[in-house]
Amino acid sequence: MRDYYTITELTREFGISTRTIRFYEDEGLLAPIRRGRTRLFRHSDRQLLKNILRGKRLGFSIAEIREIMSMYKSPPGEAGQLKAIIGRVSDKRRELEQKRRDIEDLLRELDAAEEACLTRMAELGVGQSVRTG
Repeated sequence: MRDYYTITELTREFGISTRTIRFYEDEGLLAPIRRGRTRLFRHSDRQLLKNILRGKRLGFSIAEIREIMSMYKSPPGEAGQLKAIIGRVSDKRRELEQKRRDIEDLLRELDAAEEACLTRMAELGVGQSVRTG
């Protein structure tokens, strides 16, 4: 395991910009060591960055990620953090399932509207070359 990573190494590894890492630093989520103008990230910073990016992929806000991360450092500790993550994941799952139901409803409505248009076009004797589905 390496002692330190540069910002360039982390941007390459995670496929993100230096601006993204600086943003997380400005938000207090990362605290690299500074040697002059150079930022040096410890292995723990790299792991935090990995977790931040995972949280973002799961749809968590920066505030939610900060809250979960702060639990790890103080009571209720890791167990509390894990319970909080489970709760957040469950909430996010419900939200996404509702969005999926909404999208499925909208697709059915679009299908019905398209079918009504095609039926009316047939009644008018207009060609059906415009069908997209």
